[in-house]
Amino acid sequence: MYGHCTQQDYIDAMQSWKPNIESTAGPKYLAIAEALSRDIEAGSLVAGTRLPPQRALAEALGIDLTTVTRAYGEAQRLGLIEGDGRRGSFVRQKKVDASTASYSEPADTGMNAPPEIPGALLASAFRRSSEALLTRTDAVAPFQYQPSGGMIVAREAGADLLSARGVPCHDDTVIVTAGGQHALHAVVSAELQPGDTVAVAGYVYPGFQSIARRYGLRLTVVTSDFEGLMPEALDAACVEGAVRAVYVVPTNDNPTTATMSVERRKAIAKVAEQHGLMIIEDDAYGLLPERPLLPIASYASDRTWHIASVSKILSPGLRVAWLRAPTVAQAWRLSADVHETAIMAPPLNAAVVADWIGSGVFQQLTNAVRVEAQVRQSLAAKFLDPEGFRSQPEGYHLWMPLPADANPSEIVNTLRPHGLSVVGAEAFAIDRSVASPALRVSIGGTGSRERLERGLRLLGAMTAPNATRKISLV
Repeated sequence: MYGHCTQQDYIDAMQSWKPNIESTAGPKYLAIAEALSRDIEAGSLVAGTRLPPQRALAEALGIDLTTVTRAYGEAQRLGLIEGDGRRGSFVRQKKVDASTASYSEPADTGMNAPPEIPGALLASAFRRSSEALLTRTDAVAPFQYQPSGGMIVAREAGADLLSARGVPCHDDTVIVTAGGQHALHAVVSAELQPGDTVAVAGYVYPGFQSIARRYGLRLTVVTSDFEGLMPEALDAACVEGAVRAVYVVPTNDNPTTATMSVERRKAIAKVAEQHGLMIIEDDAYGLLPERPLLPIASYASDRTWHIASVSKILSPGLRVAWLRAPTVAQAWRLSADVHETAIMAPPLNAAVVADWIGSGVFQQLTNAVRVEAQVRQSLAAKFLDPEGFRSQPEGYHLWMPLPADANPSEIVNTLRPHGLSVVGAEAFAIDRSVASPALRVSIGGTGSRERLERGLRLLGAMTAPNATRKISLV
C-alpha cells in the first residue's frame, strides 16, 4: 500500500509539504484539501507518500489544529488520502477511471483462453447484438430470471449448433448452463454417487479433478496415447472393476492436445455400450478445427452427456454453455437440479450468443479465432524445436514434454513475468508422483503477438535440445 516511496521520500514530504493557502478564498480546510488534490494530480505527492502530522502542519501554516484535522478528513472523504493509525496519513493509490480503464492487460491466470481476435471484432459483435436486443419493442429485455433449462431461444440455438455437429438432440434435451464447468457440476451431482469410479486419462483438466474430489468420485487412470484414452485399456479397466463413467475431451485435449480419430471415437462408444458406461464428453475445443470430427455422442447418443461451451471457442467471459442429455427425462430432471442452484447463464449473454448462432456471426467469430490461433501456432513453430512439443493446428495450447532432469518450476517462474502462461504437468496429473516433466503452454489469451513472440523466444532458448538429445514424446 505504501511501497511506492522510499523512506527518504516520506521524511522529505513530512518536512517540506506546505501548501500555499494564503490567497485562497473560502474555508482554509477546503483550501488544504484542494492543495492536496492539485499536488497529487501534478505528481508532487505520489501514492504512498506520508503526509506531515496534523499538528506539525498546523504549526507550519499558523492555523489551529482542528482546521487541519478537518482538511485531512475532507481529503480522506474525497479518496485522496487514507489514515493508518499512529503511522499517520498517506496519499492513496489513484483510482482508475472506469470510463477509460483498460481491461485487456495480460494476466497469467493459469487458464487456457482463446486468443483475442484482432480488431476488437468480438466486442463489436456483442455491442451490435446487445443493442439490437435491448432496443426491440416487441420483446422484454433479457434481464429476468430464466425458466428451468434456460431461455428457450438459447436452448434452440444450442440444439441447432449441436445438431450441425452431428449430435442427436433437440431443444428439449439441451440445457443452457453458466459455462462448461457448471455443466460438469450438474452432470456429476445428478448422475453420479460418492464412491463411483470414473475412467480418465493420466493428465486431466483440473476443473474436473476438483469436481471429482468434491463429490467423492474415484478416478481410475486408463492408459492413453497421442489420440487419448485407449479403448482396449478402458475395456480392461471395466473388466477389472466397476467403472461407472468415462470422462473424455475428444478434441485437442487439455493439456496433452490429443485428438481422437473417428475410429477411436467409435471404439470408445463401443466399449461404453458393452459395459454400460456413462460418457461425459467435454467437447470444449470441438468447434475449433476447420473440419471438426463427429463427437462421440453421435455414436453413443443414448449414454453420452455432451458439453459444448463458448468459453474455449470465443471468450470465457460470456459464461454460456450447452449440456446435451441422452433423453428428455434426464434433461428435465437435470434442469430442475440446475434451476435449484440459482446459477444461470447471464440472460443477456445467452440471448446475444443465440442471436449470433442464428445470424451466422458465431461462425464468423469462430473462424476469426481459428485464424488467430493458426498465426500463433506458426510463431510457436518458429521459436520452438518442432520435435519438442505437440499441438493441434487450430489450437492455442502446446504440450511440451521435458527431459527427465529438467526443472519445470524454474521454467514456469522464469516465463511468468514475460507474459507466457505456462503450467507444469503436475497440475493435471492424477498421480503426481509418477508425472513426467512436461509443460502446458498457452498461446492464446489477451496478450499481443509481440508479447507472445518474446515469451516463446525465451522458452525456446530454455528448452532447446543439444545436438545429441531429443525430447521423447511418449
